[in-house]
Amino acid sequence: MVTSIIDTVKLNNGVEMPQLGFGVYLITDQDKARAAIDKALDSGYRAFDTAEFYRNEALLGKLLRESGYPRNDLFITTKIDNPLQGYDSTLKAINQSLKDLQVEQIDLLLVHWPSKKHFFETWKAFERLYDEKLVHAIGVSNFEIHHIEKLATKANVKPAVDQMEIHPYFTQSELRGYLKKEGIAVEAWSPLGRGAVLSDETIGKIAEKYGKSPAQVIIRWHLQSGTIVIPKSQTPKRIAQNADVYGFSLTDEEMQVIDAMDREDGRNGPVPDERYEEI
Repeated sequence: MVTSIIDTVKLNNGVEMPQLGFGVYLITDQDKARAAIDKALDSGYRAFDTAEFYRNEALLGKLLRESGYPRNDLFITTKIDNPLQGYDSTLKAINQSLKDLQVEQIDLLLVHWPSKKHFFETWKAFERLYDEKLVHAIGVSNFEIHHIEKLATKANVKPAVDQMEIHPYFTQSELRGYLKKEGIAVEAWSPLGRGAVLSDETIGKIAEKYGKSPAQVIIRWHLQSGTIVIPKSQTPKRIAQNADVYGFSLTDEEMQVIDAMDREDGRNGPVPDERYEEI
C-alpha cells in the first residue's frame, strides 16, 4: 500500500530504496540547485538520482553535505557515463564519483546505457565495487529484455534495478512484467513523459476529480504500479507538489484507464539498441 514518502521498495539484495525520489538531471546552476535540493529535503525526499553524464555529482554532494542531513538518511544513485565504460575506466570513474559525492558508499550504481564494446567488462567492475562494499546495490538503466538475458549469461550478481523510460504514453508493460518475474525492481525516468502527458484530457479529468495536478495523478499511478519514480523540477512549488501524492488513491478502473493510454509512438528518449551501437 502506498502511504507516505518514506515508503521503500526492497531490492533483491535486501536494500531498502525509497520509492519516490528526486531527479537532478539538468540542475547545474549552484543557486538553483541549492534552492531545489533544500525544497526537496523540506518536502520529504531522501533519495536523489544523478549521473556522471549530468555533470552535477560534485554539486549534489556538496549541497547534501551542507544540508546537515545524516548520510544514513539519504539514498544516492549515480550512473557510469558511456565513454567511461570498461573494467579499469569504470573503477577509476566511480572512485571519482565517490569523491565528488563526498560519500564512502554509493547506494545504487547503474550502467547508464548498455554498451556493445564493454558490456560484460563494465558489469564485472560493478561486481567488484559491490563486493568491496563501495556500493550498496548495482543495477542497469535502459536495458531491455535481451540485454538482461545477455548479462545473465556471465553475471555473478543480478541487477537490483532497471531504470527506464516509463510514463502513461510509454508504459513498457512487457518489460515491467519480465522484470517483476526476475525480481528486478522497476524505476521510471521521464515519469511525466517530458511534460507531454500533462495536457492529456483523460489525466486532466482524473486530476480534477481529486483536486490534484496532472503530474500528481501520474506520479500516483507510478507508485500504485509498484514503480520507483524520480520526478525532477527546479521549481520549488512543483517540487513540493510532486511529493504531495499520498492523500488520495486512484481506483482500479482509473489505473486501468491510464495503463491503456500506451502508444506505439510514445517513446521520447533514445532507443537503447540504437544508443547501444554508439558505445
